[in-house]
Amino acid sequence: MPEKKAFLLRLDPVIWNEMERLAQSELRSVNAQIEFLLRDALAQRGIKPKGKPARVPSSSPSSSSSSSSSSPSRGSRVD
Repeated sequence: MPEKKAFLLRLDPVIWNEMERLAQSELRSVNAQIEFLLRDALAQRGIKPKGKPARVPSSSPSSSSSSSSSSPSRGSRVD
């Protein structure tokens, strides 16, 4: 797997707290949650980054039959 780019990101403490809360509820690290949200935002704009994420979240049984524009399963941990 190619090495990931490291960089400094300054966030408002309120945003950081919400990112921590969201990451915890979806069983991800804050770093993985930020990457997940960035990939999701790119996909919504029709941009598909070259290369795959380290691990793709698996679909839950309830959402596997649905192919609507809803978000993918968020129950898997991605680091």
